[in-house]
Amino acid sequence: MGGAVADEGPTGVKAPDGGWGWAVLLGCFVITGFSYAFPKAVSVFFKELMLEFGIGYSDTAWISSILLAMLYGTGPLCSVCVNRFGCRPVMLVGGLLASLGMVAASFCRSVIELYLTTGVLTGLGLALNFQPSLIMLNRYFNKRRPLANGLAAAGSPVFLCALSPLGQLLQEQYGWRGGFLILGGLLLNCCACAALMRPLEAPRGAGAGAGAGAPQRPARRLLDLSVFRDRGFVIYAAAASIMVLGLFVPPVFVVSYAKDLGVPDTRAAFLLTVLGFVDIFARPAAGFLAGLPKVRPYSVYLFSFAMFFNGFTDLTGSTAGDYGGLAVFCVFFGISYGMVGALQFEVLMAIVGTHAFSSAIGLVLLLEAIAVLIGPPSGGRLLDATHVYQYVFILAGAEVLAASLVLLLGNFFCIGRKPAGAATEGQGPQPPADGRDGVDSREVEHFLKAEPEKQGEVAHTPETSV
Repeated sequence: MGGAVADEGPTGVKAPDGGWGWAVLLGCFVITGFSYAFPKAVSVFFKELMLEFGIGYSDTAWISSILLAMLYGTGPLCSVCVNRFGCRPVMLVGGLLASLGMVAASFCRSVIELYLTTGVLTGLGLALNFQPSLIMLNRYFNKRRPLANGLAAAGSPVFLCALSPLGQLLQEQYGWRGGFLILGGLLLNCCACAALMRPLEAPRGAGAGAGAGAPQRPARRLLDLSVFRDRGFVIYAAAASIMVLGLFVPPVFVVSYAKDLGVPDTRAAFLLTVLGFVDIFARPAAGFLAGLPKVRPYSVYLFSFAMFFNGFTDLTGSTAGDYGGLAVFCVFFGISYGMVGALQFEVLMAIVGTHAFSSAIGLVLLLEAIAVLIGPPSGGRLLDATHVYQYVFILAGAEVLAASLVLLLGNFFCIGRKPAGAATEGQGPQPPADGRDGVDSREVEHFLKAEPEKQGEVAHTPETSV
């Protein structure tokens, strides 16, 4: 069902790994920064909103929660839009929606209207930018893709360090309404980033030798659910969902943890600055490491190690009894958090391949949306019941450690040692290997065994095309 992707290059076009790809990387950097940092940056206006509308903190916190829920939960919708209309048009519309939401919010007269404008409209706009930008990055980079993913992921901590002080300044100078209006104007930069997402084109004369009877390129499904047949994808989706339960909990509670130990407010808030500063450098470094020829075939296991490192850091952080201990925790958490951020989508790209990535990322984000809405609130309920921050960090660490074990053991036993004929069991006849085979669990097996990769080819099979 559905039409072909409007901006996907012709079959066999290799990823340029440079050239205009660096402009695409810049656009992805900006989009990633807005998408992840904006829900946190909006929180600086919460106190003024509470005074304006006479509401509590829990009411204003729903604004950021709805933003995140839209960013993650609309993944399948974004996949359908990208597969139907292409990345650039979807991102242009998303940029306009994100900006319109913040501009409209500056005229709101109730908190419900803020939920609909800042939460739903801006959240949907950011979602329509975030997912397509990653898809385009995947198409433009292959050999350098791990490094490109790491550099793009660094946009999150960079923009967080910039948008939060900017939001505070705007609130002091123009109030929350003026601040929202200016932030809405800033979000129009998403449209400029969308303009950078130029579709890949085949070299001139590439199709000159094709005869009139050459087979037509099959159209792709609007939402390809066949990725669930891939063992590697199922294992990844399960691990990512478990990981998100605990991944975002420590940054939410570390400042309150420090205050509970008697640390002054200013010094306690500085812990997040330390974490963000380390995160900025950890993401590109992790991308560079994952791109090394001897490391890249095992990037799935490197991602598993990053999650294990993050979970272990949470467990050791629960033993911190003073400000120095929490500062050390933030340094190591920033390293592990940056590694996870740089590798999570790189590993998904490696598992499912270019052709299925647009559907796979939408489905993964939907699963993660459920975990995002469960993780931090469950940590808050545990804190309310026990009044012990250590238990919150232990719970978060245990969840991330469990995710690392699911990914490690699942890939080692279900894929790494899979019998040679297991990939075709229960399936119909497969097309001959002509250099354009589909991306399925066999590719993951080859990937883990360090066999040569196909350099940027767009592949099709009866399972991923109709």
